[in-house]
Amino acid sequence: MNPEKRLRAWLPLIIALGIAIGIFIGNTYSIFNIGSAKTGSNKFDLVLKYINESYVDTIKMPVLLEDAIPSIVQGLDPHSRYFTSEEMLRLTEDLEGHFSGIGVEFFVQRDTIVVMGIINGGPSEAAGIKPGDRIITVNDSLVAGKNITNSGVVENLRGEKGSKVTLGIYRKPDPSLVEITVTRGDIPVNSVEAAYMVTEEIGLIKVVKFGGNTFNEFISALSKLKNQGCKSFVIDLRGNEGGYLEAATSMINEFLPKGDLIVYAEGRSFPRSDSYATGSGTCKTNDLVVLIDELSASSSEIFAGAIQDNDRGLVIGRRSFGKGLVQSQRVFKDGSAIRLTVARYYTASGRSIQRDYEKGKNAEYEMEAMYRYMQGDYVNSDTIDSTNMTQYKTVSGRTVYGGSGIMPDIFISRDSVAMNSYFNTLVNKGIVQEYAAYYTDLNRSKLDKFESSSELNQYLKKQPTLINLVSFADSKGVRRRPYLIQESRDLLESLLHGFIVRHFWGYDGYYPVYFESDNLVNKAVELLETGKASPTAIINEEYK
Repeated sequence: MNPEKRLRAWLPLIIALGIAIGIFIGNTYSIFNIGSAKTGSNKFDLVLKYINESYVDTIKMPVLLEDAIPSIVQGLDPHSRYFTSEEMLRLTEDLEGHFSGIGVEFFVQRDTIVVMGIINGGPSEAAGIKPGDRIITVNDSLVAGKNITNSGVVENLRGEKGSKVTLGIYRKPDPSLVEITVTRGDIPVNSVEAAYMVTEEIGLIKVVKFGGNTFNEFISALSKLKNQGCKSFVIDLRGNEGGYLEAATSMINEFLPKGDLIVYAEGRSFPRSDSYATGSGTCKTNDLVVLIDELSASSSEIFAGAIQDNDRGLVIGRRSFGKGLVQSQRVFKDGSAIRLTVARYYTASGRSIQRDYEKGKNAEYEMEAMYRYMQGDYVNSDTIDSTNMTQYKTVSGRTVYGGSGIMPDIFISRDSVAMNSYFNTLVNKGIVQEYAAYYTDLNRSKLDKFESSSELNQYLKKQPTLINLVSFADSKGVRRRPYLIQESRDLLESLLHGFIVRHFWGYDGYYPVYFESDNLVNKAVELLETGKASPTAIINEEYK
């Protein structure tokens, strides 16, 4: 092994050991000898100095430090982390709600970049790029057939605002390439992907993250739905991994009366900090159902926990991820940063959201969702033994549990019948999405004439789209499974039609179509329509 590589492999352990010894000595002898408290930091410096001065080969110390710091920080807990300057740039773009690029949504189909959607008002729309276009070249460099990845696409298409990129576009049925030059600009990253009326009085808002613009987008969504006659809300936080706490607390404030405790945080060196509702919310009397699943984390759990503990609405779905640690961020001059866990979040009833973890076993921690799937959590009632969990009481005296995420008021299983092996194969291989693009290419002139997403969806329901999808999948090596196809028929059609509609109407068109067969959405609507969407309604009553 190369000497430098060998040292880089062992250095994190050496440094971590040095720090641990230093902390131990400092904690043990600081009462008697103030100077001993500095031993740990001095030893850290001495180790680096000794390596730099005496190691057999020349060492690039900045590189070694960049390798060592992540190991030290990530060894503390699953959510403390060191970020390089490049990683911080991507994270900031994502959470702040904008980046500079050309404004397309895409997927990679057989080594070719396929445009799935166009950002309204963005550079690509102005340049004339259309959904279904294939990007073959970027600035005269061939990208098709080069095993390009999603990250590779992003690297090619993003760039400084005002810079230009020339794309070689293949647009069926014309076999020749069309060159289109796009001037990059600021592209919004939406946190609220859809807000639409499910029924005449029930509106659904899909929130995919909590970023810098999320609250403003959320307020706009509430206003839009209320103007359409909305009286009850479904807030969909499934798959939402969290983000900024301030965005979550501001959103929760819209539903709680003045003085209700939203969340508090506390740590060893972090004095308790409470967040209360101000009473300025616009939806304090509207019925509310919150959807969560095993990937709902952090700010999503704070939102669900606040609604649940204050008995403001129902939380339905599956037990959430269980991320309740507070990170404080320190940014360095080179743009890199450390996010260090400094406290824990607690819901209004006093329960911690954070599930158990073992230091140094971050991989196992991150694989929790897969372990739960293998245990049957998503199909049967949650396998966690709530009798051994700490019990807490909501405002009305209902029992809730702490320490392993948010337990929903009503467990709704994953649709294991429809999501069978045939469905999963088509989705995992990207065949549904691929056929949607193929179908759109063949029928674009006809599909482009519909004046609404619902009108287009009604047309698609009358077409043999599922039969054609099955034949397309068969040609790709996925053999027909008649019984399984019948089981997943409704879900497959909803997904396929949603992808097709998305080419023309974006996510606002996609979700109403795809969610037609969604068991959580349908359950939420049932509860709201029958007047059973309040916590008091579920006391002494069990839902299946």
